[in-house]
Amino acid sequence: MPRSQKIIAASKISASKKSKRRNIYNINSTEDPRTTPNIQTDKSLEAIGSLEENLWRRLSTYLEPKQINDIKRAYVFSSEQHKGQTRISGEPYIYHPLSAATILADMNMDSASISAAILHDIIEDTPINKDHIEKEFGYEVASLVDGVSKLENIDFSSRAEADADNLAKMLLAMVNDLRVILVKLADRLHNMRTLNVMSYDKKRRIARETLDIYVPIALRLGINEIRQELENLSFQSLFPIRYKVLKNAIKKRRRNRKELMAKTGATLLNCLQDSGIKIKVIGREKTVYSIYKKMRVKKLSFSEVFDVYGFRLIVNDIDACYRALGAVHNLYKPVPGKFKDYIAIPKANGYQSLHTVLFGLKGTPLELQIRTEDMDNIAATGVAAHWKYKTADNSPAHNHAREWLNNILEMQQSARNSFEFLENVKIDLFPDEVYVFTPAGDIMELPREATALDFAYAVHSDIGKNAIGVKIDKIHSPLSTALRNGQTVEVITSSVGKPSPAHLDFVVTAKARGSIKHYLKNLQDQQASDLGERLLDESLKRHSSSLKETSFEQVKPFLKSTKITCIEDLCKEVGLGNLMAPILAQRIVGAEQQSFKKPSTWPSWLLRRRRAKSLFIKGTEGMVVSFANCCHPIPGDPVVGVASAGHGLVVHRQACNNFSKLRKSPETTIDIEWADDINRDFSAKIRVITKSQRGSLAGIASTIANQGRNIAGVNIEENEGNYTSLTFLVDIPNRKALADVIKAIRTLSNIHKVVRAIG
Repeated sequence: MPRSQKIIAASKISASKKSKRRNIYNINSTEDPRTTPNIQTDKSLEAIGSLEENLWRRLSTYLEPKQINDIKRAYVFSSEQHKGQTRISGEPYIYHPLSAATILADMNMDSASISAAILHDIIEDTPINKDHIEKEFGYEVASLVDGVSKLENIDFSSRAEADADNLAKMLLAMVNDLRVILVKLADRLHNMRTLNVMSYDKKRRIARETLDIYVPIALRLGINEIRQELENLSFQSLFPIRYKVLKNAIKKRRRNRKELMAKTGATLLNCLQDSGIKIKVIGREKTVYSIYKKMRVKKLSFSEVFDVYGFRLIVNDIDACYRALGAVHNLYKPVPGKFKDYIAIPKANGYQSLHTVLFGLKGTPLELQIRTEDMDNIAATGVAAHWKYKTADNSPAHNHAREWLNNILEMQQSARNSFEFLENVKIDLFPDEVYVFTPAGDIMELPREATALDFAYAVHSDIGKNAIGVKIDKIHSPLSTALRNGQTVEVITSSVGKPSPAHLDFVVTAKARGSIKHYLKNLQDQQASDLGERLLDESLKRHSSSLKETSFEQVKPFLKSTKITCIEDLCKEVGLGNLMAPILAQRIVGAEQQSFKKPSTWPSWLLRRRRAKSLFIKGTEGMVVSFANCCHPIPGDPVVGVASAGHGLVVHRQACNNFSKLRKSPETTIDIEWADDINRDFSAKIRVITKSQRGSLAGIASTIANQGRNIAGVNIEENEGNYTSLTFLVDIPNRKALADVIKAIRTLSNIHKVVRAIG
């Protein structure tokens, strides 16, 4: 079953099958018993009561009484369903969903999200299904709960496949409702807070998954408070000793610089107040993980990381941000090249702020962030601020998130399976951006190292597909050109422009890679189908038949035995080399399999007869016909085709050493001939042995160029006796042109030998 059907099918699972599931949170789980403490009922109930009281108090500050009652009803329902279930830590299971709900309440999320957080494990760990939740709490809550629930009752070949499909399901649910990922982040954050009770291997696996998937998603959505805590908790689980050493070093430096930071904060506050700016100065400290990451990337020791501490300046409006920037630059000298204006050009997640680094007291580098109150709230909760301020669809974070979700949907539509989809999502989660402009002056955000072709696909998939060149700052440039901040990019398109496999070598965005792969896959399928039809038709002609004369009834038994649905798919399998045309033709016409003789033993009259029925190739058949690198066949060479499973038809010279081994499997070989109207170049190797002297390589290269031929590559080997062996890979249209090039090289002085290289 295709992955997309699995995902759809998962939402229709009957409750009767749920009883077979293993409750992974039960105290009788197979986790390491040494990590399982005894249940302390009184303390657990006291903790739940305190958490419950804190949640209702927090909700009462921004929700209506009716909404709070709906959440309380969800809490009672969840408590009843999870009754008797415990986590590995020994707590009653309800403590976990209640904690996740509290995390969302601190972000001022809506009642549906918080109800979903309380109910988020119901489908996985109890007999209750989505329909039951929808009946009790409505479609909105049920969809959120289903979005964060794992796929059930589907057989997976491995844990990796299960993880990929579950993440794909969650991401697709997130496209429909962004709150799905917010509930999942709250769920993951509380799990990370209580990860210590897990076994060592499971703890590391969950921490790595968090760092690879959930941290980048939180960063993309601008939810920095959750992102930073997830980073630190993951780092602590993956590298506990490094975490402890760095944390102690930060504490020690904090004591040493406490007086200096207090004095700097007071100076900044007085300076800005004297300038008539209402300001709030907040000291900030880099997280343990951010310091570790900086040390690794820049190869620094801890003592070389100076910007561990900094300040956040909160002002009333945007105008005050720039006035405050001028005041602090007048107070302390700015470090050149360290100013960034994320207000004029926000980050991809909607983050806005002014960043600058100053030479502070005693020459200590001082990192400042200047922003408004709203910007500070969005920096902390990102897209969640959309629900906090009821800003409809005009909040920067929400708009950027919606654009990203549209890209997610395109990735899923173009991916072959969940593994490829997940890989594309990982590629798309780059934290660093480059900002370029369209000719109309619109800003486009792309990952660092993105190319001009990535830009074309970012504008529109059709523009990327038909792109043949670009102008960067009005200068013609290749599509592979890496973009830099501030450049203006204009894409040149043409109806003849098509994606190429070579484009995959330099595009970096998931949208571009997914679109190119999707196009090439469809193209390959069409080319394979066309080639397979020709191969099968030629094989049927040897039995005095043809595809036109073959009825569906003749093919139907074979289709049934191979589970292929139609003749078109059958031809595609033949073109890809997965089915052998001669054998298939014999089965279709009911002929007995004939014995094959080696080509070298066939009489000339039989060879002429076979040649009359050979498959003619032009070299323009596409990706399903390739030319062997071992012998580099060119028009004029006697050639033969070898069907290769999954790759189509590989063309060899009949004199190729590798083909002599393949003759043992004659059912895989296909008689082919060169067509008369070939109009393209092929690769051929020429080996030249010359005396070792200055200018030899240049002279030979010049001679080849004068023959109008392109050199695709050259290899140089020193031989004994003051001779050098040069092997050129040359683009050649046919054997006559190759002979002309070899003849021209032989006229040069100091040439000892010129031959066509076989391998």
